[in-house]
Parts: sequence; structure tokens; C-alpha cells
Amino acid sequence: MAGKHLKLIPGKHNMSIHVLMTVGIVLLAACSKEKLYLESALNAAGDNRHELELVLEHYRSADADEQKYEAACFLISNMPAHYSYSDMGMKNFNDCALRILEDERLNPHEQHDSIRRLFYSDYYTLAQKQVSDIRIMSADYLIYSIDNAFEQWRSRTWNDHVDFEQFKEWLLPYKVSELQPFDDWRGLLSESYCDGITALTAHDIDSIGTYGVTETVRSEINEKNPPNVFWQEESGPALLDARCLKSMTYGTCHDYVSMGTLVFRSLGIPAAVDQVPCWGRNSDGHSWFVFLSDNGRTVPTINSLIMPAGIGFYQYERIPKVWRSCYAINRRTLEYMNTARHAVPFNICAVDVTHEYGRAYDIEVPLSDNARLRDRYVYIAMVVNQGGPSWKVLDFGETRGGKAYFRNMGGNMLYVVLGFDGKGLVPVSDAFVIGKDGCLKMIPSYDKKKKGSCETVRLGRKYYESYNVTDMRHRLVGGAVECSESPEFSNPVTAFRIDSVFTSVCVDLEGMGPWRCWRYRSPDGSYGSLAEMELKAPGGADIIGGLAISNAGHEAALKAFDGDMLSNFESDQPDGNWVGVDYGSPCSLGQIRLYPRSDDNDIVPGLDYELLVWDGLDWDKLTSFRAKDGFYDAKVPKGVLLWLRCLNRGTNERPFVVDNENNITWW
Repeated sequence: MAGKHLKLIPGKHNMSIHVLMTVGIVLLAACSKEKLYLESALNAAGDNRHELELVLEHYRSADADEQKYEAACFLISNMPAHYSYSDMGMKNFNDCALRILEDERLNPHEQHDSIRRLFYSDYYTLAQKQVSDIRIMSADYLIYSIDNAFEQWRSRTWNDHVDFEQFKEWLLPYKVSELQPFDDWRGLLSESYCDGITALTAHDIDSIGTYGVTETVRSEINEKNPPNVFWQEESGPALLDARCLKSMTYGTCHDYVSMGTLVFRSLGIPAAVDQVPCWGRNSDGHSWFVFLSDNGRTVPTINSLIMPAGIGFYQYERIPKVWRSCYAINRRTLEYMNTARHAVPFNICAVDVTHEYGRAYDIEVPLSDNARLRDRYVYIAMVVNQGGPSWKVLDFGETRGGKAYFRNMGGNMLYVVLGFDGKGLVPVSDAFVIGKDGCLKMIPSYDKKKKGSCETVRLGRKYYESYNVTDMRHRLVGGAVECSESPEFSNPVTAFRIDSVFTSVCVDLEGMGPWRCWRYRSPDGSYGSLAEMELKAPGGADIIGGLAISNAGHEAALKAFDGDMLSNFESDQPDGNWVGVDYGSPCSLGQIRLYPRSDDNDIVPGLDYELLVWDGLDWDKLTSFRAKDGFYDAKVPKGVLLWLRCLNRGTNERPFVVDNENNITWW
């Protein structure tokens, strides 16, 4: 890495698409030469051009440093794509938000609600007032930011492996997130989170390397800002003021990793934010931070800032596409944004790093014979649940000779190609799976005009079964339903032994006779794990009354009778667990149903469902039903995409295919 510590002698998201594309056309006209990109950016600055020229002149003469001059050119050339609030009223909002965050009388949820109400009542219109950074950046701020970044890069031994090109993306940028204010985040955050690394000796740093330094800082952030991670709920603007970040008490995964990345960079630790738009079999996306290790490899964390980096990155998830937030404009995306007839608002400062997370494939997909395209660009999409199944665009590609071409796609996942027909995006291929070997398997669309074979298959879920769900289901095997005349269950009578579990265990007790106490006794090693214990009188009526009892006490037992599939009876000891009811006097039961711990995506008696099928253009309804049991026997066509919706609760739903042997494969 030449010249990191030497002062060299000088030598030879989202702004409106309208504004972004206008800037893009200017940049695109500059061809490929960096000097012309710089000139185009200066032209885009308008009345603010003088401020940026002062920066360039400063590094030509007052601080003659070839690397700093090149860094300034890099920042200015790509600055038109970045944007901030144009109204100073956002400073007033941040001042008010800071006071709320520092109010120790409020818990994080109350602070969240107060800040959200504040934003929507007094500051909502300010969010619509945004401007490109190129039009408002001051010379003083940009010079300060560049000098500070270079000081951290040239003085910190834990980034000796970071070369100049990496420095420009991993340490230099004056912001990590759009709409981040031009404040002294480098100074404030480095001062606030430096205790751990200040205590390290040179020997310590040499021994633990970049990973150890990163872990030291990450642990300090968690200690000073105990994480309260909220789901991606709308909470007004992200709190990006450095003072608010220092005092943050809640946030989404993206909020925490953005804050962490700013802290890391303020201390010279090379970090960035990676993001998956949605997992391969999940509608949710996720963000995390990565850093450059001593050997130059990017190391990710798995759960915002909570877990140490590098620990088995989501081994159970399928990853279709990963984007890294960068500062430089992605020229390929910029060209697309300015030439597509129907432009999807992709982040033009993101780079595709899917290949860093596993094997990725360049693919060609045959288009449907009846595809009528009005644009050379096509889109690869994955199905997600947004009030029902819909297709989420992941990336764009191009067409040639009746095929669509896409780069760097994750395998073992289901996709479809969308194209612009003059009005909007429509499917222009059959759904298909990219196999683990990169080969494509097309899934034919359902044609109700053709008579196909429909056979009965037993459905038990609306979502694929994760490792954890499988494990919890098997924890019931070996357990038993027992009855007794005493709440201590002396001399219990076994009514049923559990040797298998589908989605629940239904025990018929007609003719068993009345008993005072009934319980589920779990097998040893299972920690008693049980979601619900449902008791019915002979004839199917609900039974009112009785005292919830268990080896762990009444309060623990109540979780098995609260009607919530996501709260569970469980003990902190592996063996000797049980939960049940004491009726006080003999009581006859007709049925007991036991529900294992789960994700609440099994078919549940009493809930309403729809079974849908993909016909190539839309999802048609095959049937609807109210579940009478923990399963449904449905007549379905084989080999096509199906989708089971619950109309009462829950959003976790995925498509599946039933093969000729009645095996179900989830996508």
C-alpha cells in the first residue's frame, strides 16, 4: 500500500427520480474520463461551485497532498447522487428528539412513540424538502472531513492493510446514510466510544488485529447503548444527528448498523453496510455491517451490533442478492436509470456483492412466447407476501434473442422475469428455480383450461418448516397425557403416549371417565416445551374453569392456556416437566390437543384459509376453507406453484410445489 503514511507531492434513496435522473444525464454525458465526471459534478453544483473549487485549490496549494486532492475529486465527482434536507427545520427536530432520548423517565418504546408523534405533527413536510449535497456542501466542512479521515487512516495501525482505493470507500465518505446532517460525527463519536481501544497497548493491538479492535468497539457500543431492536416499522425519519446516535435507545437493524459503521469509521476501522432486499424464503430484508479484516477479507456480523462479527453468517438462510452501500456512483445502474423506459428506483450508489456470501450465477432465462416488451431491460423478481403474494424486483438485466440475462444471482431459490409492456411490469417468463448447481428448472404455470390431474395432498402449514420448528415438534415425541385424582399426580394414569407429531397432537378422551387433574408430561431432555394445551368437553364444547398447574408453578403454566401460539410453557431444567389443569373435582374431557412450540404457521382449527395457484399472470383462488383440524386435505394440481393464505393472522407464507409422489417443496 504505497504512500499511506507519506505526504505526497502533487503531480500531473431517496431524492426524487426526477432530480436524480437529471443529475445522471449530466454525468453520463461526461463519458468515462474522471476529469469530465468532476467537471460535470461542478457544473451540477450551480451557485455552490465556488465552495467545491476552494476545496480543490486547498489541496493543490495550501495542503499540497496528491492523495487528498484525488480524494476530494472522488467525493465531488460522486456527490450529485447524495442528498440532504434542504430545510434547517430538521435541526430543530433533532434538538427536540435529543431531549426525548435523554429523558430517563421514558422507556425506549415511549421515546419512540413521542418522537414519532413529534415528527408527524410538526415536521412531516420537511422530509419532502431534499437537495443534492453538491448544491449545499461547504468548503470548510468537506476539508475538515477529508483531513480527519486521512488522519485516522494514516495514524491507526489497525488499518495498515487498507490501500488507497479501499480507503476511498471504507473510511473517507463524509456520510454513511442519506439525509445524515453535516455535523461533527467523526469527532463526537470517536470521543464517545474510544475507551476500550485507548486502554489497548501497541502489543495488544498487534496481537488482536483489526478483528479484535472492531470487537472492542462493538462491545463498547453495546454497553453504552444497550440494543432495543425494533422491526422495520415506520417511525418518522431515521435519527442521524450524531448527538442522537450517541444517545440512541432504540432502532431498527439498519439504524444500529448505520450508527455502528459511523463509529467504526470515526476510529479508523474500515466498515460498511451490506443489505439483502429479502431472504430467499422470507419477505423480510436485513442489514448488517462488514469490516475489512487484516487479510483483506470482508467479515460480516449476523445481528445488527449484538453478536460478534464472523460467527456463521445466517447459515440457514438462502441469499438471492446482497448490495453494499457505497459512496461512488454505480455507472451501470446510472446508465440504466437514464435509458430505461420504466425505471425502477434502484440505489445508484450500491454495488452487488452477492458472490462474497456464496456461489452466485450468471443466468439466461427463456422468455415466454407471448412476451411483448417495450424496453430492452427486464427484471428478476422473487415472490413476497404484501397482503398476499406479489413479486419483488431484485435486479435488472437485458434481453437478447428471446432470453433474459442476469448477473450474480443466488441459487436454490425461486424467481420470475418481469418486463415492461408499455403500462407496467408484467411476468414474461415461467417461474423458475436456480438450482444449487446453477442450472435452471422451469415451473409451468397452471392452465385451468387444460384438464390436469388433481390429487389429494395433506397440507399442514403455510410456511416452510425451519430447523427450530422441526426440533420443537420432535420434543413432544415420548411425552404422555396423564390424569390423576391429586394435583401432585401421585399414581397417575396414562391416557395417551405420543409417538409422532404432525402439526399438533389430538388425543380422544371419550369414555375415559372423570378425573380431577389432567396434564401433559414432557419427555426428558425437552425442557417441557409446549405452546398450547387445548381442552374440550365431550361433544366439543370449551371447558371453563380449572387452575393451571405445572412443576414450574401457576404463572409458568398459564402460558400453555393463553391462546397465544408464540408464548410457551417451558422450564429451565431439561427433565421432569409437566403442565396441566386442576378442576378441583372430577371432570370428564372429550379431547385434548397439544400444540408444540412453533412459529404459528401451522394450520389452526377455526381459522380461515385460501389456497391459491399461479397461472403465469396472477394468483387464482382454487378453494377456501375454515380449518376443522390441524391439517387440510386439498385437491391440488401437481408441479405448479401453490400458496396457502391465512385470512385471520400472520404474514409468513411461502409458495410450494406438490410433486407426483405428494412431496411438498417450499420456495
